[in-house]
Amino acid sequence: MVVMQEFMQLTTDLRNNVLEDCLRRYEHGRKFDRKNYDDFNYIKHETLPQFEKIEKWEEDANTVVHMIALFPNQIKNTKDNLEIMILHSYFHDVRKKRFMELYQSVMYNLDLILNDEKQ
Repeated sequence: MVVMQEFMQLTTDLRNNVLEDCLRRYEHGRKFDRKNYDDFNYIKHETLPQFEKIEKWEEDANTVVHMIALFPNQIKNTKDNLEIMILHSYFHDVRKKRFMELYQSVMYNLDLILNDEKQ
């Protein structure tokens, strides 16, 4: 059960920190230039822990998939969407409607896990 507790903490962290930071950065952060080497290195350095956290979340989710309210394809899509959101939040290269669709999708899946655990 320790694995499940760690997974739930990681899921909560992704939902309350990583996801919300993406939204805040997209709405209020500066737009970075893809072609600027300094911007690229800054983003690479800043996002590495987030990508590692998402990777760990996916591994853990696949380990406990039989105990959570998501299917394997939902786990993969959540991971992919969260990674895409991180990049979009720095570069602002999608319309707000699309960004919010990704946000809602990730939020929905993370909430499924967190709400299912409470019951």
